[in-house]
Amino acid sequence: MNELDEELLAALESGDEQHFRAALGSLLSAVKEFGTPLPDDSLEPSDLILPDPEASLDEVRELLRAEGDGLIPGIPE
Repeated sequence: MNELDEELLAALESGDEQHFRAALGSLLSAVKEFGTPLPDDSLEPSDLILPDPEASLDEVRELLRAEGDGLIPGIPE
């Protein structure tokens, strides 16, 4: 997951839309594959903030600025 987060950060820094779409898709796919879904009515805190699959480069940059620690905590910006 950390490698996928780093790849997304690199895509954001480069501003390459195609690279960004591929990196975001890979990260979201991995979360779906390896994550554990919670019930729809669950209200629990989360350590991760993931953007919508259709989020723009600018929207994800803003999300990272707000979080300050990458999408996955522990990864430097």
